Amino acid sequence: LKLSYVRVKMGEENKILLRNEFDGIYKLTLNRPRALNALSYDLLLEISNALNSIKKNKRIKVLIIDANGPSFCSGHDLKEINSKNDKAGYKKLFSLCSSVMLAIIKLDIPVIASVHSTATAAGCQLVATCDLAIASDKARFATPGVNIGLFCSTPMVALSRSISKKHSMEMLLTGDLIDALTAKEYGLINRVVPYRDLNETVLEIAKKILKKSSKTIATGKKAFYEQLELGVSEAYKFTSEIMTDNMTEYNAQEGVDAFLQKRSPVWKD
Repeated sequence: LKLSYVRVKMGEENKILLRNEFDGIYKLTLNRPRALNALSYDLLLEISNALNSIKKNKRIKVLIIDANGPSFCSGHDLKEINSKNDKAGYKKLFSLCSSVMLAIIKLDIPVIASVHSTATAAGCQLVATCDLAIASDKARFATPGVNIGLFCSTPMVALSRSISKKHSMEMLLTGDLIDALTAKEYGLINRVVPYRDLNETVLEIAKKILKKSSKTIATGKKAFYEQLELGVSEAYKFTSEIMTDNMTEYNAQEGVDAFLQKRSPVWKD
């Protein structure tokens, strides 16, 4: 498979995470192709630092996470994990990974996973954590920890909140790879597109989001994840309050006026 999806600029070959900002969009590219973009401690730390920077940058409206090389992400770096039997070190690694996943959820802007190839274990967790996930027809997904005696417990958190209990347990208990169409059927990803169309499709979605009010999206994303933790009655009470506050803001008033007047809204973000 010849991979040309991500172009690495001169001088960036040794960077494990590539950053690119353009037109309100920020792209983070996992760049450990020889290690199948395994999430080493250093790579997770780079992602964490990048997310903190993105959070402070008001120009950015959408984040895309993609990868360079033959795999999207193979999960944790098993060579790194196997190098020492250190419980404190393991806890530090898995805690950092969990904090990265939570940071993606708590980020005010939408995060899109652009998955060109295989995403396994913590790589599958990363896909499940992102707000949207678009995959090529060559993508594959698995939580195969059970095959090596290491149950995918932290990936399970994101997976079980994205797809059904039965599908989650099947993936976790068998460790089998599923193809992109099956992943879409399960609800793990949003769309499956031809490999050659992946980048264009993701950018089209990002550009649609750019046309919306970023304040409204931030409000909605935060409320979405918070209401998932509530019972049905509490969720309706909570979201009713969110809707009430949202409706009194300028952008909602402007959006309704623009719709009624058949014109494009002018947001104040």
